[in-house]
Amino acid sequence: MLCYHGLHAFLKGVGELSVIAQEGQVHSEGIQRRVLGLAWPVIGENLLETLLGVVDTFLVAGLGAAAIAGVGTALQVMFFLISALSALSVGASVLVAQAYGAGNLEEGSSLARQSIIWSFLLSVPLAACGLLFSRHIVALFGVEPDVAHIATEYLHVSLATVVVLIALFIGGGVLRGVGDSRTPMIVTSIANVINVFLAYGLIYGHMGLPRLGAVGSAWGTFIARSIALIMLLAVLWKGRHGISFRHGSGWMPSVKVAANVMRIGVPAAMEQVMISAGFFVLSVIVAHLGTDILAAYRITFTALSFSFLPGIGFAIAATTLVGQSVGARRVREGESAARVATLWAMIWMGTIGAVLFLGAESIMGLFSQDPEVVGIGASALRLVALAQPFWAIEFVQAGAIRGTGDTWYPMVVNTLGMWGTVAISWALVRFTELSLVGVWLSFMVLSPLIGFALWRYFVRRVRVAAALH
Repeated sequence: MLCYHGLHAFLKGVGELSVIAQEGQVHSEGIQRRVLGLAWPVIGENLLETLLGVVDTFLVAGLGAAAIAGVGTALQVMFFLISALSALSVGASVLVAQAYGAGNLEEGSSLARQSIIWSFLLSVPLAACGLLFSRHIVALFGVEPDVAHIATEYLHVSLATVVVLIALFIGGGVLRGVGDSRTPMIVTSIANVINVFLAYGLIYGHMGLPRLGAVGSAWGTFIARSIALIMLLAVLWKGRHGISFRHGSGWMPSVKVAANVMRIGVPAAMEQVMISAGFFVLSVIVAHLGTDILAAYRITFTALSFSFLPGIGFAIAATTLVGQSVGARRVREGESAARVATLWAMIWMGTIGAVLFLGAESIMGLFSQDPEVVGIGASALRLVALAQPFWAIEFVQAGAIRGTGDTWYPMVVNTLGMWGTVAISWALVRFTELSLVGVWLSFMVLSPLIGFALWRYFVRRVRVAAALH
């Protein structure tokens, strides 16, 4: 009942379609344009980044089962690492957005420059650890020797070049902080096209390139991302909306700036690590239920990952616009932007949910012809569909809170929610006959509570900030 009243109050608030801005009333259409203008490129960029791994797996498939398994094992490690590293860019994005909103372009430029400098300084030790411990990381999966060899080679390249990956994330975060989410998407698009040709040529030795086998996929991705980073740095040197590498203080690393960026970015990274770990434990729980159920879980999880893309896009839009409004001391404008972003996320994810619910059997049938897998997966997929609107609220309200500079509260709430879900899932699987349905039912139980908690906290922060200003 508490969640119902909270959701009812929030939806009532969504209907308030105007905000108080610096020069008077700003129509909701203007805010919607800003939200959508920021969100859709992020959705496109994340979709392209997801497809990058899909394309690599597809190209490697021609080398046999061991190559697929080896690259898949390495990509599982990289996905975990990427989820943590990309969250570090939140710190740079929020601080740049607040400086930009305050009209302090020199400070914003200095923050952008320092963020990139520190991304290089912090990633070098990580790359060294990757070179030293790749074999030990792969050994944790207990795969066959030929699979382990391929996975280790792939990780040697991918982890050793993490310097490029972190700089890409930080650079994209800086640009999104000033409201430019199109450039990172365009750069990612170009990198994907380059990757397809390079990976194909390096895997099979075509187009005059050496035949490197499965590890050629890793080299292709690294080269493509390096080219993307050069383009991104060129844009940042030229400048966007007054934020440029050419302005601000010198190039010497500032520990104070790094501490501020990490203060915001580290909790966001910890959140991603804990959530990824929670999903890993869920996989272990499901694995004990049998092969058919595990296969159905993998398929529903794939559908889930794509359904999350709109939520992530609108969450980043909320982070940027709330951050800018905090810097400009117009927090009510940020509150309205968060409402609009949440509404659109609910519409998009609700639509995806309707498709998943109505076409559950057909979607499962695209991945498996086994009636048992399709039947189990379809029931689970319908629960995933019903949870979409609540996940939309979770994503965007957490993003809005981060825009205020607080990344600890979303980390605590989302981590507790994830591991609470794991605990309930284990209990339902262990003591009932619900099987895979019990896992996704756990999300349905806790998602409304998490969304409500995040929304209430954001509203309180806005009220306190508005009273101070």
